[in-house]
Amino acid sequence: MLNEDPTLLAGLAASAFLAATLLPGGSEAVFAALLALRPELTPAALLVATAANTAGGMSTYALGRLLPRKESGAHARTLLRWGSLALLLSWVPLIGDALCAAAGALRLNAFACLAWMALGKGLRYAAIAWALPSAGA
Repeated sequence: MLNEDPTLLAGLAASAFLAATLLPGGSEAVFAALLALRPELTPAALLVATAANTAGGMSTYALGRLLPRKESGAHARTLLRWGSLALLLSWVPLIGDALCAAAGALRLNAFACLAWMALGKGLRYAAIAWALPSAGA
């Protein structure tokens, strides 16, 4: 399955990683297009997109750790209240990047951030796959 055309999944991985960094872009369209083209790749695409998008989010977290600890601002207050659980929302456009960077700046536990971030991002891709008629069945 994966050996047929690894460039499809590699392209998805690149799109998902870059979409989770501070660079503009969204990987949902690439994910949906891949599933429409090759629905049999749904499990692999779900795994690849989730892993790459999470890695991108963690790179933003790592950049945040380079910043001085700052406990003011809306994202910092949210993270101070909810902790790493708030990173379930790391997939949300615009606020997700800020949450990841703020989590790093606040020095939240990296493993907890990774877990919640991966869960949130994975659920988002799973919902997209489920909503597509060819892939979600």
